[in-house]
Amino acid sequence: MDAEAQESFREFVAGRSTALLRTAVLLSGGDRHAAEDLLQNALVKAAGRWQRIDEPEAYVRQVLYRQQIGRWRLKWRRREVTVAEPPEAGQVPDASGAAELRLVLRSALSRLTARQRTVLVLRYFEDLPEAEVARILGCSVGTVRSTTHRSLARLRELAPELAAVDPRPQRPSRDFSPVEVRP
Repeated sequence: MDAEAQESFREFVAGRSTALLRTAVLLSGGDRHAAEDLLQNALVKAAGRWQRIDEPEAYVRQVLYRQQIGRWRLKWRRREVTVAEPPEAGQVPDASGAAELRLVLRSALSRLTARQRTVLVLRYFEDLPEAEVARILGCSVGTVRSTTHRSLARLRELAPELAAVDPRPQRPSRDFSPVEVRP
């Protein structure tokens, strides 16, 4: 790789690594260390092909998705979830409702299978259409639909408190009282 390509790659990593890491964290079920490994491997692959890549971010995201698919195709399953620090006893919950919901969502996502989590991330976080998700995952649109349906049902089961949250922006209500019409 020549000096110009190296500089271009450095600028890309500096500018887009935060957004790519967020996606990797979601794909890995909230495991930041696994997400960092996932992103690092994707960036290494991108660096090797950097001069031949037309759309770098799309390429890196594709590598992230495919690596995650490779992880859930492994025969062994991880039985326990490791955390950086043990939980503190008697910890005061966060006063912010939004932060608490994010934690509930992250916990629930981490308890989904990797396939379910990946489909939800692609559909709702990346906002990709079903056909694009099917193409990325190498399955049919029907499989994406059924996996999405089962994943959302499992998510509702794991975190029922999320059902009360309406993700759509609230609009001011208008009083449409009947108006008397005179002939």
